[in-house]
Amino acid sequence: HQSQCPKSNLSSSWLFKGLLSILRKLKSAPDQEVRILLLGLDNAGKTTLLKQLASEDISHITPTQGFNIKSVQSQGFKLNVWDIGGQRKIRPYWRNYFENTDILIYVIDSADRKRFEETGQELAELLEEEKLSCVPVLIFANKQDLLTAAPASEIAEGLNLHTIRDRVWQIQSCSALTGEGVQVDQKSTPSLTPSSWIPAPACHSLPAIMRCGRCHH
Repeated sequence: HQSQCPKSNLSSSWLFKGLLSILRKLKSAPDQEVRILLLGLDNAGKTTLLKQLASEDISHITPTQGFNIKSVQSQGFKLNVWDIGGQRKIRPYWRNYFENTDILIYVIDSADRKRFEETGQELAELLEEEKLSCVPVLIFANKQDLLTAAPASEIAEGLNLHTIRDRVWQIQSCSALTGEGVQVDQKSTPSLTPSSWIPAPACHSLPAIMRCGRCHH
């Protein structure tokens, strides 16, 4: 399942620039090897997102029955991205991949409003997991290329993301299919330095996150 992506693929990668940025801000001495967990319901667009990162063909995507791993070298870091299947029968096995996670990326299908309650429940359960305590979370409001997609701000409100108090989090509009809405803003907000990761409609940072030992694996 594992493949190596050329270093050149990352020269303009919007996601990995953001990941490297937040890792540097959250970790005084970041590990050279970084573990990123990519979760979300089935059909949310996780594998498409992963293939976009690796500059791979996205014309034919099949549901992930197990997991995919992409190991990417960039700026002295080795980023291991774990894409785990989101089907209901697979979700109980998510916890097998929690340990040593540095960043959690949670992908939501913004156009599938009927499943907002389901995806919100799954996210809430993830945030209660002890092994993911203090792990920064980036929520991608995916499929913004569809006319029926809910804006990220609406999703954030519906999922009560403002109640997250124990970690740095951010929600970002995007389209994994087109790559739109995912530009990295080089500007930083002094009061939210740990969260100046990728510009988003809603974000929250907690100074105590910097003192949480679980955040410095």
